[in-house]
Amino acid sequence: MARRTFHDLIRANKRNSVILMSGMTLLLLGLGYLLGYLWGDVEMGVGVAVITAILVLLIAWGMGGSMVMAFAGAMPIEKEVAPQLFNIVEEMSIAAGIPMPKIYIINEEAPNAFATGISPESASVAVTVGLLEKLNREQLQGVIAHEIGHIRNFDIRFSLLMAVMAGGIVILSDMVWRSALLTGGGRRRSNDRDGGAQIVILVLGVALAVLAPLAAAIIQMAVSREREYLADASAVEFTRNPTGLAEALQILAGDRAPMPECKATENMYIVNPKLGLRGGADSLFSTHPPIGERIERLRNLL
Repeated sequence: MARRTFHDLIRANKRNSVILMSGMTLLLLGLGYLLGYLWGDVEMGVGVAVITAILVLLIAWGMGGSMVMAFAGAMPIEKEVAPQLFNIVEEMSIAAGIPMPKIYIINEEAPNAFATGISPESASVAVTVGLLEKLNREQLQGVIAHEIGHIRNFDIRFSLLMAVMAGGIVILSDMVWRSALLTGGGRRRSNDRDGGAQIVILVLGVALAVLAPLAAAIIQMAVSREREYLADASAVEFTRNPTGLAEALQILAGDRAPMPECKATENMYIVNPKLGLRGGADSLFSTHPPIGERIERLRNLL
């Protein structure tokens, strides 16, 4: 079997992300259609779905990267505090062709890092104290290149959009659930006199209202895993050296230092901050791919 280059991996992940995004869009529009059916106005239901997504997006967009940094307990630093870190971030930013992001430090022993920002011009990178203490320069460069990859690939914006659609799906699912119970399956139509179609719609509405948020969560986690693979591949593109990141991932996965609860940002870190999941639990709800598989892919890249 032919070995895949990092360009092959980037193309594959972009394709898979589009497919998963399309699935989320169909879920959102499907809920809007069903809501409109229950109300007796399909166009209104789809319109509510679109407006809900736009409103949630505006709220999320307004939060900005500074809010994410606050959630993580990250503080901005100057070059004098960590000159090697600044040099590496600058090198990788030049390699990626993006402006140098702001740099933050998280005062935690567990080695980890993440990037945030709506665009490369507003991006920031945060690393823990443990990351600086436990990695050598080559390994640290691999981690920073991974985070710069997220920025260059607009992963944060993509993740924000996915989170917005997931939030819209949860809101619409609740509306569908309530409407189905209140209307008994929608307004009676002339061709539904026996009530059979209304019962089917009621059952479908209740089932979709229950399952849609679950499906949205699975899709969102799948997208998160795909973007991690893509950022790994991008790191190899910038450094031309898969060894540094592979070794760093091995260290991060095996480190036993705990991280504080960070549900709002855990999917953004290079490895899952949860102590028992740093190896990348292989399940539908994992925010990260298994570390072993990531390392194997890195070592197979040219």
